[in-house]
Amino acid sequence: MIRIEHLTKNYGSVCALDDVSFTAEKGEIVGLLGPNGAGKSTAMNILTGYLSSTSGKALIGGVDILSDPLQAKKMIGYLPEQPPLYLDMTVWEYLNFCYELKGCRMDREKHLKEICDTVRLGEVSGRLIRHLSKGYRQRVGIAQAMVGDPKVMIFDEPTVGLDPKQIIEVRNLIRGLGKAHTVILSTHLLSEVQAVCDRIVIINQGRIVANEKTERIANVVSGNRRFRAKICGPQATVLQTLLDMPGILRAEALPERDGDASVYAVETEQGVDIRKKLFYLLAERGWALVGLEASGVDLEDVFLSVVDSSEQSGAKRAPRSARKTRKGKETAEQTLGEALYEEAARRRKEAAAEKSEED
Repeated sequence: MIRIEHLTKNYGSVCALDDVSFTAEKGEIVGLLGPNGAGKSTAMNILTGYLSSTSGKALIGGVDILSDPLQAKKMIGYLPEQPPLYLDMTVWEYLNFCYELKGCRMDREKHLKEICDTVRLGEVSGRLIRHLSKGYRQRVGIAQAMVGDPKVMIFDEPTVGLDPKQIIEVRNLIRGLGKAHTVILSTHLLSEVQAVCDRIVIINQGRIVANEKTERIANVVSGNRRFRAKICGPQATVLQTLLDMPGILRAEALPERDGDASVYAVETEQGVDIRKKLFYLLAERGWALVGLEASGVDLEDVFLSVVDSSEQSGAKRAPRSARKTRKGKETAEQTLGEALYEEAARRRKEAAAEKSEED
């Protein structure tokens, strides 16, 4: 549904996008991540027709956004970080205005009512937008993006400034839209990407440095068994016992407690299940194990590792055994982050070779 091919954007001598290529299929929610200044906003502005590119193509449903912008934009619903609202209009007036602006040919009353029901705006449809809360204004912004039932939905920081309840509601709405639309979601909230997106695309320094299914990231990291253990006993002695236990790759005491129990993060070697051995060992020492729960992927560490790998790519890199993470040891996230970056680099080389052959 969305196809970006060798997209490059230069601002004078500054390269904001450097030969970027990726696709997004119908029914797929793609999370677009990257540090500030990485090129995310430039990519989205080109994709929505607000900017031209220096070279390359951005196709929406097979239509080039640059050569046929009106036809391509009919298939796009866009929510910028600051929703384009007219505060002196009521919600219903504003949606009618958007309907006219987009030149829709659908049953107006039925279509706009369905949108209001979907985003739960029915009870405020007659109120002035200026009198609405931040959460409701964000819903109005999403509603205007849905007018005309576009095939592609592009959201830029859709939950910024919302409270936890509103964030959950917007996330559920985006997941629902993803069943019948192609959704591009740009956000700085890694937890949001992990909760909502089917695939993650990370951009840094104008290049795609990772492009992978969210499920695969979770599955790879879960191969290194991780637990949060709550253990009653002298913290220093318990920690050393955990570190000395065969099969445990990493253990650290966390700055939290549960009553008289200390909380520990434990990571085992791949394929090693230490739960029974840990239980019997602690029972022998007279230390109560009051909690043991599996913990999942730390997407923040994966993101940092990918970005670090891309920034170090031009310099001589230390051997893997000598590299450290902020936790002191190489973790599964660092290994995965480097693998994602190397895979993205391989795809760039293949795409560049194909383009060179075509030229």
